[in-house]
Amino acid sequence: MRVVKPILVLLLSLAGSCTVAAELPIFDAHVHYSHDAWANLPPQDAIAILRRAGIVRALVSSSGDEGTQRLVALAPDLVLPSLRPYRKRSDIATWVNDESVVTFLEDRLARGRYVAVGEFHLYGADAELPVPRRMVALARQHDLVLHAHSDTDAIERLFKQNPAARILWAHSGFDSPDTIRAMLAKHRNLWCDLAFRSEQGSGGKVPAEWRALLTDFPDRFMVGTDTYTPERWHYIVEHAAWSRAWLADLPRPLAERIAWRNADALFANSLPAKSQ
Repeated sequence: MRVVKPILVLLLSLAGSCTVAAELPIFDAHVHYSHDAWANLPPQDAIAILRRAGIVRALVSSSGDEGTQRLVALAPDLVLPSLRPYRKRSDIATWVNDESVVTFLEDRLARGRYVAVGEFHLYGADAELPVPRRMVALARQHDLVLHAHSDTDAIERLFKQNPAARILWAHSGFDSPDTIRAMLAKHRNLWCDLAFRSEQGSGGKVPAEWRALLTDFPDRFMVGTDTYTPERWHYIVEHAAWSRAWLADLPRPLAERIAWRNADALFANSLPAKSQ
């Protein structure tokens, strides 16, 4: 029995981790359904992929906005719409100087329901240009989260424009844990998605520096896939399983926060009823 008991305890522990990983719901906070995906991935197929992955909610944006609206129409319980300042993918490089973007945003916000603006790409002093400044003002007017693919300089400038802004930092800025820690400590209304990052859970294990960061800021992180190309849609199921694997290396309450509770809390005022 002295030999069998430790083995039995280990097996039970592993079985418990597998159960946690299998059943953990996911709020995917970084999904795109842009124009280049529509032809080969009809809306009903996109929704089927999200449901097959065990994703209970998804923050979806697209270039242009029609893609997001198609998914919302099919699954309002699942899809939370975010409005990108892009009509087409190439707008990523030009939108900050394109005054027609303001008209586009104003028109869409006047006619539709959104929970966020973005994901938008914005760096450094470009945050001070008139078009981004108007976008920040519109987000404030409509009480929308800013989903910013930005460096720390731009994040700082966004908060200076609106100290009460709620910002979801896409990819956690692709920054180091030390930099992320400093930004989160400074800005209480800054959240981070972990889309297109793997170092926090490589091999199903959370490294010490990431474990400390996630533990110290348990309410600020959320997962995301980032379907920035059509091919990434076919990675959603695999990515959700991978996310559950490394989240299972954390205490269950923390894993639940990162998997879905933090995103639910951030968008609490906009959440539809979950499907049964």
